[in-house]
Amino acid sequence: MRVVGAVGDGVEAVRLVEELRPDVVLMDVRMPQMDGVEASRQILAPERVARRAKPVRVIVLTTFNLDDRAATAIRHGASGFLLKDTTPLMLRDAIRAVHGGNAVLAPQDLATLLDRQFPAPATPPAAFLGLTDKEREVFTAVSRGLSNAEIAGTVYASESTVKTHVGAILRKLALRDRVQIVVFAHEHGLV
Repeated sequence: MRVVGAVGDGVEAVRLVEELRPDVVLMDVRMPQMDGVEASRQILAPERVARRAKPVRVIVLTTFNLDDRAATAIRHGASGFLLKDTTPLMLRDAIRAVHGGNAVLAPQDLATLLDRQFPAPATPPAAFLGLTDKEREVFTAVSRGLSNAEIAGTVYASESTVKTHVGAILRKLALRDRVQIVVFAHEHGLV
């Protein structure tokens, strides 16, 4: 693991990500010129994501737990958030987890954040209705924050089968990772 760049504002963060193509970005919510939420939105914009050969993951750093701005960054595609007083060991582990496609916040924290963001549920899109019954079971379990092992016990399937279902869900709903499944579930009132 190595640091490939550092910046002091959001505008420069967006530019440097395009130039250096890092695997993981640690994004401060509060920055001059452009805050971390807008910088994350721009970095994770679908048109930019489509041009990249490999994904860029964003971890938002905030001073306050359950920060609404962190929730907005997650809705834009960030893989989670950490408090700025996180220990170096926890930071290292979070970077590795996000690099591997996982989230870096407790599912209950994400649910609390998103419940405040989506007071009135929207109807699910047709793609959700195209999920099989088993995929919907797995979707519900993922949106509750269960691990693959926990889901396997809940839906009476092997972990390998659960991983296959999660992959199918991500593909069918055009989502990037498990965090986005949770966001999708809250956006559409499916939890």
